[in-house]
Amino acid sequence: MAVIAVILALGGCASAPSRINNVCAVFEQRDGWFDNWYVAAKQTEREYGVPVPILMATIRKESGFSPRVKPPRTKLLGFIPWKRPSSAYGFSQALDGTWKQYQRETGRYGASRSKFADAVHFVGWYHSKSNKTNGIELNDAYHLYLAYYFGHGAFSRGEWKSNASMQQVARATTKMAEDYAAQMRNCNQ
Repeated sequence: MAVIAVILALGGCASAPSRINNVCAVFEQRDGWFDNWYVAAKQTEREYGVPVPILMATIRKESGFSPRVKPPRTKLLGFIPWKRPSSAYGFSQALDGTWKQYQRETGRYGASRSKFADAVHFVGWYHSKSNKTNGIELNDAYHLYLAYYFGHGAFSRGEWKSNASMQQVARATTKMAEDYAAQMRNCNQ
């Protein structure tokens, strides 16, 4: 029994892929021994209709495929580590409240932001809500990313329109999704 616990604990030890600009290399990464990233992304695409390249580009932009990343702490008096600017965490950088909403609405109460399969499912769920809430097409990486970053309410109010730097990030995310789509045609999955 103790051996199984150790194996399960080690199975959760994932690290970020080293070649994150190549989706085929990213898919070679496994979340421990029990999770195939490609399969998880394809299942999410089938469930929510969001193309795998957009799912992967969103996660790439949010966390660089790092399972336990958090926003850097602010500094008190310029040098004392202080609070984090948000509760964003994991592959998807989902906020605490949004993650809890996801768990309630999907029934995935055991889902973890540091597990790729759960995080990619969250991104698909969120992008699907952007489609239903704001009418964003599921293949529109640019607007899906802006709604993901700003939230549905701020997106619908147009708050993103005056933020040139986030529009640039959304364009970069769109380009990454396009690159990932081209690369996927050559993946051995």
